[in-house]
Amino acid sequence: MDKFFTIRFRRNTAQRFKKFSKRFAKSYSEGIDLMMDFFEWHGFRPNQRFEKSLMQEILKNRKRTEANIAILRDIEKTQTKPLSIQMDLLFEGQPKQRETPKLVEKKFANSQGRQKKFKDKPVPKVKYQRTKTELKEVKEEFLYVMEKVLPVKNSFGKDYLKMEISLSEFNRILANLKEE
Repeated sequence: MDKFFTIRFRRNTAQRFKKFSKRFAKSYSEGIDLMMDFFEWHGFRPNQRFEKSLMQEILKNRKRTEANIAILRDIEKTQTKPLSIQMDLLFEGQPKQRETPKLVEKKFANSQGRQKKFKDKPVPKVKYQRTKTELKEVKEEFLYVMEKVLPVKNSFGKDYLKMEISLSEFNRILANLKEE
């Protein structure tokens, strides 16, 4: 156990130190140790105003942080690509070579074939009209459902959406969608 030593302070200085120590430390000894460590670590003298030196310290730390960020970005650009090639060589034996693009794209060739199929088989006007009316009905039901959806702001978690539709109405809409 540590031995204690008494120091004499003026009453208002001691009261001020007690308040300070309660905020930042468990005991008075720990509070005074923290203050001394702060001044020693940052190279400040307690009798000088350190507004300017504190700003200099903040700027120096900011410059260090920006320099570290620049170094990390440089590492990402220059060193990760060679490393990935080296890993490919290690595991596969040969680096992956980029494939040369083919002259005819598959999507383009397929879309031409699909267009020919549609040109060969015309859609009857009745089927077209029926599909159009069904699409209109589905859009109307969807708009009805979307009008019943309300955003709810939650004070503790994420905001969410609430649907104000009865369960039977929801099941009816779901059944209509499954029929089609």
